[in-house]
Amino acid sequence: MRIGNREFDTEHNTYIMGILNVTPDSFSDGGKWNRLDGALFHVEEMLAEGMDILDIGGESTRPGYTPLSPQEETDRVVPVIEAVKARFDVPVSLDTCKGEVAGAGIAAGADLINDIWGLKRDRTMAGVIAGSGVSCCLMHNRQEPARGDLIQEVAAGLADSLYLARKAGIGEERIILDPGVGFGKTYEQNLEIIRNLEQLKRLGYPLLLGASRKSVIGLTLDLPPQERLEGTLVTTVFAVMKGCAFVRVHDVKENKRALRMTRALLGLENPA
Repeated sequence: MRIGNREFDTEHNTYIMGILNVTPDSFSDGGKWNRLDGALFHVEEMLAEGMDILDIGGESTRPGYTPLSPQEETDRVVPVIEAVKARFDVPVSLDTCKGEVAGAGIAAGADLINDIWGLKRDRTMAGVIAGSGVSCCLMHNRQEPARGDLIQEVAAGLADSLYLARKAGIGEERIILDPGVGFGKTYEQNLEIIRNLEQLKRLGYPLLLGASRKSVIGLTLDLPPQERLEGTLVTTVFAVMKGCAFVRVHDVKENKRALRMTRALLGLENPA
């Protein structure tokens, strides 16, 4: 699939999406990169470490977060997108569930919209994406955890998002799916999702796994967000083994190394 000016072989490779939170209240690195100079330094750092796509977020989605108005969120992300696109040759993803913010971000240069509500929270979002020609990542999310067959419920929820995408005219080749680890799921369900990623590949779209530093790791290892690197690396190994096309991570260098080593052991590439 094409994202920005780059082609991604989603059938045969796994790519690194690096996280840049320009928020004061993110669960893991809130306030660390919300100054433009610091944000740009971190982008340069992640690129040197092997990042393939940059994901910029202006609104925290941690439990109990304070929602922003579209204008507040736009004011946070647009200057960063513009500065990144002016300085670096990297596809940029914008993490937002608001159509108005997505439109402003696309105008500023965003190449992909990463919607944690899979087009369901703001019904203008599908039209914004369709009209722009950019790619999108549609995540499974819900208010309360599922009580029946989890994988079937997640697949059905993603199918609903795909219906909205097709109805709006978003091209099949422009869609990535995310099972939504950490969103509307219990601890046990988050483990089950990661354990069964290959079943969701049957939907026929590239998968993204976003488990970096999340509570499923913290609860398993009894560690705070800043100490969850090793647990995150295990989820990246699982993502490669299960055929995911993308992993969304905070620690690019370490996850890139884990990804390459896993691929080498699976005979998918030489560990050069």
